[in-house]
Amino acid sequence: MNNEIPSNLLSKIEYLIFDTRKIVYPETSLFFAITGERKDGHDFIPDAYQKGIRYFVTSQNFEVNEALFPDAFFLQVKAVRVTLQLLVALHRATFTYPVIGITGSNGKTIVKEWLYQLLNTDYQIVRSPRSYNSQIGVPISVWQMKAHHTLGIFEAGISKSREMTALAGVIQPTIGILTSIGDAHKEGFVDYKQKILEKLQLFSNCKQLIYCMEDIDQYLDLPTNRHTLFQQNIQLFSWSREKEATLKIIAEVVQQNTTQVSYAYENEVYIVNIPFVDTASVNNAITCICTLLILKIPFEKIQERLLQLQPIEMRMQLNKGIKNCYVINDSYSNDLSSLSIALDYLQMQAGNKKTTIILSDILQSGLTSEVLYSLVAMELEQRNIQRLIGIGETISKMQFVFDKYVPIQEFYESTEQFLEQNFNRHYDAIPFQDEYILIKGARAFEFEHINAYLEQKVHKTVLEINLSAVVQNLKQYQQKLLPTTKLMAMVKAFSYGSGSIEIARLLQFHQIDYLAVAYTDEGVDLRLGDIKVPIMVMNVDEAGFDALVEYNLEPEIYSFSIYHAFHEYLLKQGIVKYPVHIKLNTGMNRLGFEPTEMEAIGKLLAFNNTMQVQSVFSHLVGSESPALDGFTQQQDGLFSQATTVLSQALAYPFLKHIANSSGIFRHSHLQYDMVRLGIGLYGVDSAQEQNLLLQTVATLKTTIAQIRTVKATETVGYNRNGKLNRDSKIATIRIGYADGYNRKLGNGVGKVIIHGKKAPTIGNICMDMAMIDVTDIPNVKEGDSVELFGNQLPIQQVAKWIDTIAYEVMAGISQRVKRVYLEE
Repeated sequence: MNNEIPSNLLSKIEYLIFDTRKIVYPETSLFFAITGERKDGHDFIPDAYQKGIRYFVTSQNFEVNEALFPDAFFLQVKAVRVTLQLLVALHRATFTYPVIGITGSNGKTIVKEWLYQLLNTDYQIVRSPRSYNSQIGVPISVWQMKAHHTLGIFEAGISKSREMTALAGVIQPTIGILTSIGDAHKEGFVDYKQKILEKLQLFSNCKQLIYCMEDIDQYLDLPTNRHTLFQQNIQLFSWSREKEATLKIIAEVVQQNTTQVSYAYENEVYIVNIPFVDTASVNNAITCICTLLILKIPFEKIQERLLQLQPIEMRMQLNKGIKNCYVINDSYSNDLSSLSIALDYLQMQAGNKKTTIILSDILQSGLTSEVLYSLVAMELEQRNIQRLIGIGETISKMQFVFDKYVPIQEFYESTEQFLEQNFNRHYDAIPFQDEYILIKGARAFEFEHINAYLEQKVHKTVLEINLSAVVQNLKQYQQKLLPTTKLMAMVKAFSYGSGSIEIARLLQFHQIDYLAVAYTDEGVDLRLGDIKVPIMVMNVDEAGFDALVEYNLEPEIYSFSIYHAFHEYLLKQGIVKYPVHIKLNTGMNRLGFEPTEMEAIGKLLAFNNTMQVQSVFSHLVGSESPALDGFTQQQDGLFSQATTVLSQALAYPFLKHIANSSGIFRHSHLQYDMVRLGIGLYGVDSAQEQNLLLQTVATLKTTIAQIRTVKATETVGYNRNGKLNRDSKIATIRIGYADGYNRKLGNGVGKVIIHGKKAPTIGNICMDMAMIDVTDIPNVKEGDSVELFGNQLPIQQVAKWIDTIAYEVMAGISQRVKRVYLEE
């Protein structure tokens, strides 16, 4: 054990690690034992050591047992996270090339990626992978800086005051960009002015700062206060539509899919075409123009490159593919950093299934081809990728470096050649089946064509499931729990319609303690999908006993009859101490033993010894309702008394749990040993808790099939129920009650979102189609996207329209609706 950094340590370290699930190169990794709100990084030191890491940064309070960690180096410090930031700040200070620091509420990642698109022919760029902009993500990003780079672009995000100072020390930007200031994380600040002042701390030592005057001026006079806000004479590069600024927008003209922007800069007027029409994209493009002007990029190049800007898909998509495959589409970027992130995601979702990566040339890396693809080969080997399909002239020439790392290799010089040789054949002969496929390609290779061939062909109605939102919701609930409280996640009913295996794999990766399903076959599916987390089955019967035992599933025992049946089965099999869960009825009157039956079932369990109780639980009837708080406390009293009786009968401890999603927030004193998280995980707060900031998980979308003009004298739909009072424009959308879109939503009861505006249904909902009135929404055309519920239209509102609950709406979405899984 050491308390000082040896002089040669940093020369050995290439990777900074705080998550043992993402260890790839242990010999050259330094593990930081960071303590969060629920997990202590020191608890994972044995796992990190077992995986080969030998360098650790720990708290001074951590007692190192040197006998357990021979040949390991421990640096013990006051604050592990601060040490991570200081170490990377020292690393950053060794480089003198320009570094752009970006912060704001909206547009940070878009601006970063567009700057990369606009500047990668002029610079060797190192940038934040995806949106790595947190207190830990920023240091991990900046650690990537190397001598061969000539420009850094990093984003920084904060959610509360006093966070930006540390990030400013890590990034040390020379050019600052302040993007749009919006409502994100507003709860962490007193007001907008404080939020702006906190974000401006990133730029305290910048030479230049780019900002939009309309975003700032109503809260802060930046030119007047520059000397108190910044530590040196900073150059303010402002842009505005309304005021005199460094760059003044004179006119904007929308022309089909582009916006022609005229601006004045240094007494000259320039005209550029931006290939977007929405305000947010135009604003982000103007910010990029300002940055290019600071970097002295000639106007002709700015004009030319703007037209080549591509939309940024900031989310990996997991789709069901042909021939029982799953396809992860991640053509968002193609560099070593994003490749590593995508491979981790592939590994998490694939479990024990075969994995394939389709990879294009990696462009503008700044490394020699042999060094670059040797690093790629090692990344693939560490994740046990079984097949590599390389597309591009350079990767094809480098195939020799993959020989000892990837068992199966194929190389093609172009996307067209790959498609011609693999998909111009009979369906049964297409060489993909029962595997997980990661598509990772630079935009120039147009891998969307590959994705189109590999994706399962279904109609255009999709249910998008945002896996990153699931994780954020999980963390919201975990913040309310004691560190010792375990968490059981409900994935019954196809995870409330969201997809059982995909959700379960995500929860397993984030180390959930328990999963719960309704029926045995649901648990079997999870086990076949390589889910190893303990699984409780809530509704068991004799027909499922064999599968329970074969797949190590833990049944809920809720009555004497089911107890005796399972006991006899276990006796015949010679099985003792099989894990079970005891269900108590404390007021739901659905399933469960009565509290008065605890003594009897306790004696049976203790005497027969065929089962071992893992947990005892009950279900709150109205935890979301203040009017039922008295009954909730009555249930708790019965539960407490009954579990005490059972504890006296059994000679071993067991877990107790009664709190559900709304109970976690509204009745935090009922945590006991474990809580059960259900609908809240999927972004629905039935308790309407004001301090609960859940993110939308599920978005149901479809498209417009046809638009027609219908006279006021005519009707729409079956039984002529769709009556008109004016000449109307009616759109038919590709969804009906067979997809789970409730018939009660017809005849104007339901609304949908098109172009950000609500359009009412008209006429009855059909089996496969529905009609909507788009008369008052301009520029609607066939093929346009329609949102049925999601970020723009909360599912709770849809449920309210038809006098039901969000559970029913979500669980009712048909299996024929394609699920698309998104990872931010």
